[in-house]
Amino acid sequence: MATALETFQEGGVLAYPTESVFGLGCNPDNDEAIEKLLSIKSRSADKGLILLAGNYSQLLPYIDDSKIPQDKRYAVLSRWPDGITQLVAKNANISALLTGRFDTIAVRVTSQPDVVALCLATNKPIVSTSANLSGQPPAKTWQDIPSDLADKIDFIIKGKTLGFEQPSTIIDALSGDIIRS
Repeated sequence: MATALETFQEGGVLAYPTESVFGLGCNPDNDEAIEKLLSIKSRSADKGLILLAGNYSQLLPYIDDSKIPQDKRYAVLSRWPDGITQLVAKNANISALLTGRFDTIAVRVTSQPDVVALCLATNKPIVSTSANLSGQPPAKTWQDIPSDLADKIDFIIKGKTLGFEQPSTIIDALSGDIIRS
């Protein structure tokens, strides 16, 4: 597979820079790609995954936007871009592989240029989980991706993270309660 876009469209798994670490991702509408990603990471499907987007409209097919009350909408949208992953009501028609055992989906809008470019080219978010085996520290650069993991990835975007020190904070979008800081 020659490019990140082709890899995404053909069901491959990519490694790419996020705000703080390298992520692993794929097309959120391709269950085979998601299963491959979970297998590469040795990650349980019940944990759910994050969707990382270049803008909010790319998330609309995956969330139930009608469950965000008007009085909370500004707070939810103003937390982006970067650094905050929000749990929002999921669209009933999305793959259970994205949400695991939850009735919400974890979503984030980023300004990381490589991710934004890919999401604009596909008009979709990308699945996002850290580039590591479950329980291991995440890779901070593409060079830090362990070779046994890199050998299973179809394409690595050799860009740079935004330099954040910590992975994203995960919060409940409506209550603002912190799930992971």
